[in-house]
Amino acid sequence: MLYSSVTPEQKRKVLRAGLASGRLQQFPGAFNPLSARLIEDKEFDGVYISGAVLANDLGLPDIGLTTLTEVTTRAGQIARMTDLPALVDADTGFGEPMNVARTVQELENAGLAGCHIEDQYNPKRCGHLDGKNVVDEDTAVKRIRAAADARRDGNFLIMARTDIRGTDTLTAAQDRAKALVDAGADAIFPEAMRDLTEFEAIRRAVDVPILANMTEFGKSELFTTADLESVGVNMVIYPVTLLRSAMGAAERTLETIKADGTQGAAVGSMQTRARLYELVDYEAYNRFDTSVFNFQVPGGQ
Repeated sequence: MLYSSVTPEQKRKVLRAGLASGRLQQFPGAFNPLSARLIEDKEFDGVYISGAVLANDLGLPDIGLTTLTEVTTRAGQIARMTDLPALVDADTGFGEPMNVARTVQELENAGLAGCHIEDQYNPKRCGHLDGKNVVDEDTAVKRIRAAADARRDGNFLIMARTDIRGTDTLTAAQDRAKALVDAGADAIFPEAMRDLTEFEAIRRAVDVPILANMTEFGKSELFTTADLESVGVNMVIYPVTLLRSAMGAAERTLETIKADGTQGAAVGSMQTRARLYELVDYEAYNRFDTSVFNFQVPGGQ
């Protein structure tokens, strides 16, 4: 009932243990707290919170328009509704190194298990779009060093994302990954890898966990878990998959209502009332109410 009974500190340890387990960790992207509950119910390893999804949910493009307050608030709402560890996209850290340091501490306070910080300029671009601009190595390193130095909980995961493959060679991506690890990154997110051999090249370059972004309509093929495990990837995210699925279904239902004058034909594909109540643990709240208000009014004056 209410929120997760697992503390943020425990979730961070679980994330670390999962990455060290030798088994690929699957983190679907949640677009709201209820979808995080569903991810847990389906027994995934963790929850990913995409910056693109947070921006899109506000009706904004993914170009760095969201604020630290907006991201922290929504990410915290999602993280507290699941026992799973949650990894959040912190974009470029919302400013200079001191802002990056504050970002990490705010995310710690909000109950996140970790975050990733990227090496694009602000305003940023979606990692699978053209026209990205990447900062120099010194700037990227200062961001990650500030993030690593700022955390209070040593198990809070600092992941460094590099977008340099979109503007430079694979060798440049390997070199950037090494520099970010040297600066204190616990894991590397090499964005927009073009094939499995490129993931394998990043794996050879660093000895920390690496992440694969399996986003639809992007630069990378949608590799299977077996494919990714075969080249040493430790974590895979599906950042916008649930939002795209939900919005696609919503659009089709609206079209049905418009065409038929009723939603009747779409009801069969909807989540049932019983399933919704199960996910929000409606019965536990009912039991609590009964225990509190189960009394009799005394007679007399």
